[in-house]
Amino acid sequence: MDSTISKASQLITHLAALPYPGRGHINALMNFCKLLFLKNPNILISFIVSEEWLSFLAADPKPPNLHFSTFPNIIPSELGRANDYPGFFRSVNTILESPIHTLLTHLNPPPSIIVADPFLSWAVPLANRLNIPVASFWPMSVTVLSCYYHFNLLEENGHFPANLSERGEEIVDYIPGVSHTRLADFPTFFSGDGHEIRDLTFEAARSIDKAQFLISTSVYELEPSVVDVFKLKCPFPVYTIGPCTPYFETPNGCTDEYLQWLDSQTDCSVLYISHGSFLSVSSAQMDEIVAGVEASGVRFLWVARGNDSRLKGVDREMGMVVRWCDQLKVLCHSAVGGFWTHCGWNSTMEGVFAGVPMLTWPIFLDQVPNRKKIVEDWKVGVRVNAVGGNDLVRREEIAKLVKRFMNSESVEGRKMRNRVSELKDICRRAVVEGGSSHSNMDAFIGRITI
Repeated sequence: MDSTISKASQLITHLAALPYPGRGHINALMNFCKLLFLKNPNILISFIVSEEWLSFLAADPKPPNLHFSTFPNIIPSELGRANDYPGFFRSVNTILESPIHTLLTHLNPPPSIIVADPFLSWAVPLANRLNIPVASFWPMSVTVLSCYYHFNLLEENGHFPANLSERGEEIVDYIPGVSHTRLADFPTFFSGDGHEIRDLTFEAARSIDKAQFLISTSVYELEPSVVDVFKLKCPFPVYTIGPCTPYFETPNGCTDEYLQWLDSQTDCSVLYISHGSFLSVSSAQMDEIVAGVEASGVRFLWVARGNDSRLKGVDREMGMVVRWCDQLKVLCHSAVGGFWTHCGWNSTMEGVFAGVPMLTWPIFLDQVPNRKKIVEDWKVGVRVNAVGGNDLVRREEIAKLVKRFMNSESVEGRKMRNRVSELKDICRRAVVEGGSSHSNMDAFIGRITI
């Protein structure tokens, strides 16, 4: 199928955006759609979500050329996704195809192109059957894509399955475009657990072979070797358009209470803490984290999900706890000197774009190799020696680690901050006119609107 859409047959370019129903996936694809609008407001966008997700997104600002198309709530609720992630993943990949097939065939005008998250493993084959060009929208690092795509090499080299307690330090150096990596730094299910999610994930990665475009939310200059692997491998355009975060939105006035609190703090003195919107550490580990952060004496702004009683009564002089914040705006604030992150890809890219060093505590899946990239490849963060709270890290160790991490005057601190400033400049150059991401967005739009 030709990857260029002719205006002779399509008077309107109508893009159907099909995200995987998870917060990080939806945010990235929505930001991509907002960028499309800024580039070409004449592209009509249908953003396809469940009725539940429409209720979550309805109040958020959206471009005027975007409308929501919904399907019924036939998959488990987002609010309970973490309780049975394998079951949720299974539902998305077994029962959603039929209603979305129906929805796509009833859109008016018919879609000119579908942009689909590959974690909907049926999306690319469905688009092919409908004879609609499809772009695979990869919402993680290209390094992780290569790991998933070339999983067979781990089997062929005897590295799967592997007992990480015995073999975690073994080095893998044969994944195309990926620098030598410990087995312990691969996505969590590479050790042999979670076979159902693993199989569906590898199917998702391989589905890009049948697409007409591959769009990555990374920045070319941050992962050049592995991006080049896919440019050589794929017989269709590969576009890095990241970071797919809301860097392009016009800042509002400083009216939020948490931003006013940050205004009252000295430069680089505040640790911003966010463990993501999905899975979290154990209750016992959270007790240790709270006690350790408080004992460190470091000021903090903490995004806490739910009503965490451990964080009630925090001394306002030392810290502030919020249910939600504009993360990128916080990270770009001069008072923030560090980011305690779960290493989700969107958060990782926001940390780099803001030029803030990261204290890394991954929970599962791609967050683990993202930590390796942050700490070892880019050298802009430090690691906590735990994954998902499996090994309890005590409050005394956490307090010492936080104090050392936030010491911007140490040799280690200065090097880390200089390096993250360099990466910040790389990201900023990528998104301005003539930059790699800016040019790739123009190229993609040119291909679908000719």
